[in-house]
Amino acid sequence: MKAHVKNAAAYCFLILLGIVMIYPLLWIFASSFKSNDEIFTNVGLIPSHFTADSYLKGWKASGQYTYGTFFLNTFKLVIPTVLFTILSSCIVAYGFARFRFPLKKIMFALVIATLLLPNEIIIIPRYILFKNFGWLNSYWPFIIPALFGTYSFFIFMMLQFIRGIPRELDESARIDGCNSFAILWRIILPLCKPAIFSIAIFQFVWRWNDFLNVLIYVNSVAKFPISLALRMSMDVTGTVAWNQLMAMSILCILPPMLIFFLAQKYFVEGISTTGIKG
Repeated sequence: MKAHVKNAAAYCFLILLGIVMIYPLLWIFASSFKSNDEIFTNVGLIPSHFTADSYLKGWKASGQYTYGTFFLNTFKLVIPTVLFTILSSCIVAYGFARFRFPLKKIMFALVIATLLLPNEIIIIPRYILFKNFGWLNSYWPFIIPALFGTYSFFIFMMLQFIRGIPRELDESARIDGCNSFAILWRIILPLCKPAIFSIAIFQFVWRWNDFLNVLIYVNSVAKFPISLALRMSMDVTGTVAWNQLMAMSILCILPPMLIFFLAQKYFVEGISTTGIKG
């Protein structure tokens, strides 16, 4: 009897905690159907006067570019960055996990040491470097570094996963005539699918929500992603259409949420395991 009471109390607590956590999101969604004045006068979720034109007006934005342009810009930035991050992280982690070469320990220590550097320290050197390359006001400061394995966290994640894969599989593949790249493509990567999905989700969400780095490197409104577009909609010199801003915020939240829920199985498996067992 005591066990049932404890379980019921635990479930009630979790339900209340879940409601508290999800209420702001529900409030944003409900506010997108309210008038601009009602948002600050009605704290409830049900609008007294239902309106849906905030999505249509919000999509048009206030300038010459619609949110269709901003969404397209975001995908142009995020998708190549995610793909190149996966590619470079897998190759670098495979090299550290399966090969012996001079200065391997020192190079791996340098890779891990970059995790200790706060982003604020490297902003100015990176800005000067990208300025000299002529990459400012473009997406190259995000895409090119991803191609060269600059995300140490993902390299370490893949390395730990690959280390959990038995080397006997590599040896069996070599007997069948596979070279190193064939082993990576046919043996390692299929078994690392959970880790790859985890990298994709993390990088997609991080780059999708990135504001500071985009603000530094991109200065043309025509190339703004949605993070800067939402901030641009909050014009302090005029009246902010909060219901339109809430509507666009809901649309901006949807892609990361959909990707997470569709790949949730692999994401949980990739975080909770470090390779195949037994």
